[in-house]
Amino acid sequence: MPDILLRDLEPDTLARLKARAKRHGRSLQSELKILVRRAVGVGGHEVAALLDNWEKRFAGRKFSSSAGLVREDRRR
Repeated sequence: MPDILLRDLEPDTLARLKARAKRHGRSLQSELKILVRRAVGVGGHEVAALLDNWEKRFAGRKFSSSAGLVREDRRR
């Protein structure tokens, strides 16, 4: 797997990253991997695969409208 080198990171930023990793019970490297993954978002192929899975999972099922329940809840 490729590596990334990040130079000239401000000391206070590094300290905050280390504190964040510690709060989550992860290493600094693991925390950074998660942050980068979240920052780049989900790719189109991944979204398509997720939607296909949901479509297969709920194929043939009938769902009622929840609009009535929402209206009732708003009246409370």
